Amino acid sequence: MCFCDTWEVLKVEVYARVRRAVQVDGMSVRRAAGELGLSRKTIRKMLAFSVPPGYQRTKPVARPKLGPWLGVVDQILENDESQRKKQRHTARRIYDRLKAEHSFTGGYTIVKDYVRDARSRHKEVFVPLAHPPGDAQADFGEAVVVIGGVEQKGHFLCVYPRRSIGDRQWHAKSIKTDGWSFLGSA
Repeated sequence: MCFCDTWEVLKVEVYARVRRAVQVDGMSVRRAAGELGLSRKTIRKMLAFSVPPGYQRTKPVARPKLGPWLGVVDQILENDESQRKKQRHTARRIYDRLKAEHSFTGGYTIVKDYVRDARSRHKEVFVPLAHPPGDAQADFGEAVVVIGGVEQKGHFLCVYPRRSIGDRQWHAKSIKTDGWSFLGSA
């Protein structure tokens, strides 16, 4: 059994119990506080919001020691994006460079935390697609094509049946007068 999410589940369950007791069952705030072991102020907060409000930081994290070197760290990370993965700087290497090249007096932890946050901000996110049998993905596009020796702009439709042996693409030319005419499949 995983206990990592237990407190979160309990908070939501208690939240729901408080709202039901006071709003549906007509229990007083004082009585609900006594029975559930919570303060009246907490009960009133729970009644004010339909879902538990999350914590939002009001201003960015202050980094007094690292502040003057943030530009240097950002430049190192930006230069690393064009490097192979094994050639990129680790947080330890960035820290060592700051100490050696820029007389940095701060600690390793603040550099490590900033590098982790900076990398997560620039990380690409991919959502896996799940297609049941019979479904397909379709994409429209535009390209310059040569038809009959004439270069012209053409529109195309790519259809990818996700559960077949091979993907099929259907290309089409856009003709304003008589709609789409299919050129064939690839």
